[in-house]
Amino acid sequence: MQKRIVFLSDCPIHRSMAILGTKWKPVIIWALRERKMRFGQIAVAIGTISRKVLTTTLNQLEQDGIVYRKTSPETTSPHVEYTLTEKGRDLIPLMLNLVEWDRKYIYSQN
Repeated sequence: MQKRIVFLSDCPIHRSMAILGTKWKPVIIWALRERKMRFGQIAVAIGTISRKVLTTTLNQLEQDGIVYRKTSPETTSPHVEYTLTEKGRDLIPLMLNLVEWDRKYIYSQN
């Protein structure tokens, strides 16, 4: 039997996890699944993330085309909202599958 060499750059799982495989990215995407949110709302929804990590992670998600950042100038301070892009919304059915997997194999054991 001939061995097949798989280069990491050719592996779809590796490429996907390079974008999504951090502690906070899936949590932020999940928080944004139903509506647009301001920075503070995301921080409250998640609860345990530092402002620095949230800022860095939102910037990375924006660079990867998962999150859209909209700034509206207002009189006192800029109004910034975050929403999922189409690319980001396409992740939600996959995440729902993970929720079901968790309920079947992980949560039910606790």
